[in-house]
Amino acid sequence: MNITVNGEAKSIATMNVHDFLHSIDIDPRRVAVELNMDILPKAEYQATVLKDGDALEIVHFVGGG
Repeated sequence: MNITVNGEAKSIATMNVHDFLHSIDIDPRRVAVELNMDILPKAEYQATVLKDGDALEIVHFVGGG
């Protein structure tokens, strides 16, 4: 299936958001995810299965001062 991640097309197997983040070496605790222009609560990452045509925006938290 095909999805878009931060504007880039990707072909992936069917999986939930949590597993997808792990598959691209991203710690789900350290990012915010927007799915099809809606913020996805972290509590829903495991229950939300990605579908063909979905668009994800993944934002990393960066500390600093």
